[in-house]
Amino acid sequence: MTKTLDEFAIGERGKVKGISAEGRIKRRLFDMGITPGAEIFMRKRAPLGDPIEVTIRGYELTLRKDEAVCVTMEVGER
Repeated sequence: MTKTLDEFAIGERGKVKGISAEGRIKRRLFDMGITPGAEIFMRKRAPLGDPIEVTIRGYELTLRKDEAVCVTMEVGER
């Protein structure tokens, strides 16, 4: 199943399938380690849904919802 990172529930994990952003946002996501094949675990979500906190490559990363919507994920098991 495929969905964007902003649609993940807390405790869900998956692998990055692709990045739909262009320009500076795409470069920023790549610089933070969000590259195809990287495994991401959804840790927390702010009360209003923005920002979200994920674990990727052994560290915690906070993303804005407008960044997370650009990350296409292949969903794994909970």
